[in-house]
Amino acid sequence: MAISRRDVLLGGAGAAGAAAFSFPVPAIAQSEPIKVGCLAAMTGPSSAPTIGFNRGVNFAVDAINAGGGVKGRKIELFMRDTQGDPTKAVNATQELISQAKVHAIWGPLNSGEALATTPIMARAKIPDIHPCVVETLIDTTKFPNAFRMAPSNSQWDDAVRNYCLNILKAKKVAVIGDTTGYGVTAVGASVTAFKKDGAEVVYQANVDATQPDMTPDMLRAKNAGAEVIVVWSVSTGMEARMFNVRAVMNWDVPFVGHPSMSSGEIAGLVEKPANWKKVYAIGYKSCSYDAAGKLPPKSEDLVARLAKANVVMNDTLLWWIAGGIDAIELIAKAVAESGSTDSAGIIAYWNTLSKYPGYFGNYSFSPTQHNGYLTEEIVMSEASTAKNGTFALAPGYT
Repeated sequence: MAISRRDVLLGGAGAAGAAAFSFPVPAIAQSEPIKVGCLAAMTGPSSAPTIGFNRGVNFAVDAINAGGGVKGRKIELFMRDTQGDPTKAVNATQELISQAKVHAIWGPLNSGEALATTPIMARAKIPDIHPCVVETLIDTTKFPNAFRMAPSNSQWDDAVRNYCLNILKAKKVAVIGDTTGYGVTAVGASVTAFKKDGAEVVYQANVDATQPDMTPDMLRAKNAGAEVIVVWSVSTGMEARMFNVRAVMNWDVPFVGHPSMSSGEIAGLVEKPANWKKVYAIGYKSCSYDAAGKLPPKSEDLVARLAKANVVMNDTLLWWIAGGIDAIELIAKAVAESGSTDSAGIIAYWNTLSKYPGYFGNYSFSPTQHNGYLTEEIVMSEASTAKNGTFALAPGYT
């Protein structure tokens, strides 16, 4: 079921710079609110994405409610701070389902929590939409209620490999990750995929993220003839040390890989700004600006609305804010189109979507495919070019 731009929920005017929805309001509005549970690590080490997501969630809810709600029904948020702790996430999930009796859940926002909570929501048949990347979180047989509205790990890997092989035209690749479970898994999958596509993986390693000197690994990669270094780690400290060593070696090799390489923390960790150049991190078309500094028109419009509503953008990522907006809109649209808050109706509506036009990207779902984000929306960004949570496109895109 294709959705036209007219169906995008945030329009041109309304309270706090947001806009009213196009949902028709019946003569006698239903009074029961649409209850949306939010499992969000608002405190703790995993809180950075939550800050951005929550700004988008609140912006969308304010817009919908200011416009009269969804067919007269206001959205009520039930926010629970999971602190990044799977046990707390499990307890919050059970409380949202059994006591708050929410109609749908947004989150959790990290994979560790989602691995613990997804089976619980599946048993309760609660519609769940989340941005977590671990592949096994989406399984339409085990979890027919769970939908992913961000890329999976394999989609990230595909985008990185495409950039290295088809845009940079690299033939010899070094793949380096940390020693966490994620790092080991990601390096293994990346190496396998590069080899399958005919590239020569001349060096691969998993390095303790606290290792103070990255010189030995960088030298091995250089001596092996690496033309690009692919990085799979969330450790900004390890990444910055690699960038600094590259500069000392006077080696002009590009880095391509994990979004953490574009984290603002790195600015304070590199020895000089030039060390952060030729670093290309995973990004998204919707949140990438061109040579003239312009975002895609729809994103430009969103940024203007957010600015008018005094939503802070310079300390977070635009895709987090946009993703929060999209999650609430997808829930609201499902209620509007299905005519109720019944779980079956919400899930059935999501299963019909084909290139639904969100702000973060377009989403496509079906009864057998709940990975909704399209790989074609993923691009590489110039890591050091952050501007209000957006980035310059990496070289090579048309």
